[in-house]
Amino acid sequence: MNLRAQAANVLAPLLNHRGSLKSQLPQALAHCDERDRSLLRQLCYGTARDLCRLDAIAQHLLKRPFKTADQDVHALLLVGLYQLRSLRIPPHAAVSETVSAAAEIEKPWAAKLLNAILRRYQREQAEIEARLEHDESFRWNHPQWMIDKLRGNWPQQWQTILAANDIPGPMTLRVNKRLLSLEEAVNHLRAAGLTGEPCTGCDSAIQLREAVDTHRIPGFADGAFSVQDEAAQYANQLLAPAPGHRVLDACAAPGGKLCHLLEANPGIGEVVAVEMEPARIERLRDNLERLQLSHECVLHLGDAGAADWWDGVPFDRILVDAPCSGSGVIRRNPDIKLLRRNEDLLALASLQLRILENLWSMLKPGGRLLYATCSVFPQENERIIERFVKLHADARPAPVPLTTGVARPFGHQLFPTPDGHDGFFYAILDKQSATAASDSAAGDADRGSE
Repeated sequence: MNLRAQAANVLAPLLNHRGSLKSQLPQALAHCDERDRSLLRQLCYGTARDLCRLDAIAQHLLKRPFKTADQDVHALLLVGLYQLRSLRIPPHAAVSETVSAAAEIEKPWAAKLLNAILRRYQREQAEIEARLEHDESFRWNHPQWMIDKLRGNWPQQWQTILAANDIPGPMTLRVNKRLLSLEEAVNHLRAAGLTGEPCTGCDSAIQLREAVDTHRIPGFADGAFSVQDEAAQYANQLLAPAPGHRVLDACAAPGGKLCHLLEANPGIGEVVAVEMEPARIERLRDNLERLQLSHECVLHLGDAGAADWWDGVPFDRILVDAPCSGSGVIRRNPDIKLLRRNEDLLALASLQLRILENLWSMLKPGGRLLYATCSVFPQENERIIERFVKLHADARPAPVPLTTGVARPFGHQLFPTPDGHDGFFYAILDKQSATAASDSAAGDADRGSE
């Protein structure tokens, strides 16, 4: 099939707020040879990354929006505009291949329309884009609701966040320090023709100068390396498990933080992982098997917001990698711009609080809970923790010892950085004993009456 038609078929469900690139693209790639896979991936991810800008151009040139049933034509137009704007494909070839794809998606009537719009854009590109500069969605290449929310939440950082979201993130590896020291890992990569530099904030992270397929990474298949952003690798050091601790990783798939926890703490006690989606728990199992860690943890197919999987034995450490908007990893998952809507945040916040409430009862007094999201929206982060602490006298926020990002009264916010880590949030909650919590509450009351 014409690659533009395949790209349109991948992108069309996303325009209707269904699916994702990760779920749609692999099937399309399976039908391509190696050379075509690279171009198809670029067409899909590039169009999704620039979608707000491309869609503003399309709406300016169209007399009326496409019907829901014709979102494949809409997607095809966006793919055509992306090629003309951003790729080095000769314009005549980009237009011709895109127009020809209309027949392959069984919409031959659209060929004439696509041809006219793409050729007009080709002739009038500078003028058209100059007219759209007043449109914030075009200028910042994000949905207007997201621009407004980030500007309100982060008046000093919002422009930096939006700009960073449009730059593909670097490829960062996690070194399995059971097998290699950081220095040995750098040397192994260099011997394979790959250049990597240790990250300054995490002693297991190496950032590659250029992204590569994992088959080029020496020892990857045997568990020497994993792909994991530096921000996500902070979880192990912040959770700080000790030998003999019983540890829970809730919402554990795909398993990056769980595997790091096991790699870095060979003397740890029992480790339990919970994941509610069968397909995701299979991916978690695959990662554990590659790293030869399957025998070191217990997996449960279950809901972190329920207790039917729990054996009643409390945990010393709990990691809550909560479901979230993914707004901190848009640069890696640009389709988040299409799939997330403002109203999603309220439902996510309710789910996050429900999970926290449920898991807190499973934590020992004196234990620690680490709350994490890959979000930059305070509604999913510090405000959740603030609400939770107000409801639980035995919950005490602890400082998050990170030197990057911004310390907040209830946690620590990391922002996406062009040459560094993704956007991420961490909060540490230590659980006091009932006596200590009562004394603390009484002290707070006394201070309030002074």
